[in-house]
Amino acid sequence: MTKPEIIDALKQNHSAFTNYILSLNEADFLFAVNDKWSPGQQAEHILRSVKPVNLAFGLPLLLLKIIFGKANRPSRNYAELVQRYFEKLAAGGKASGRFIPPYIAYAQKEKICAQISATAESLCKKLAKYPEKKLDKYILPHPLFGKLTLREMLYFSIYHVQHHQNNIKELLKK
Repeated sequence: MTKPEIIDALKQNHSAFTNYILSLNEADFLFAVNDKWSPGQQAEHILRSVKPVNLAFGLPLLLLKIIFGKANRPSRNYAELVQRYFEKLAAGGKASGRFIPPYIAYAQKEKICAQISATAESLCKKLAKYPEKKLDKYILPHPLFGKLTLREMLYFSIYHVQHHQNNIKELLKK
């Protein structure tokens, strides 16, 4: 994907997710079964996942290089990244640490969705100013994948929000 395509996908997927979450009534927003996260918790997880990516894109490239290093391989394409995510999940991979959401009350729904929207919009604005070639040069740590290029981290953010929307739909069977 090119940078404009990445920006469009980030906007579309995060907007679709927040619109879906906002459409849920209280019972659906709070519904959880078999240790699965409620839709509210999944929304909080998305927020906790996209915030550090947004933060990283606000750092100077030199600082990214000093802290995390540079890529030693080409970026995977979108399909390869998604396939690798499925492999990690199939091997038992799951969220950990600060990415595990607490209980989320219905009263938090609009605030969380507004924060997701604002964070995704901020990320897109920062990305618009980023040189395309730098997306494949610098890396960020990911708790499940290890090191990802900036482009791969963006691909993950695009897919991750869609993945959780699909999880919620499956949970609610809607």
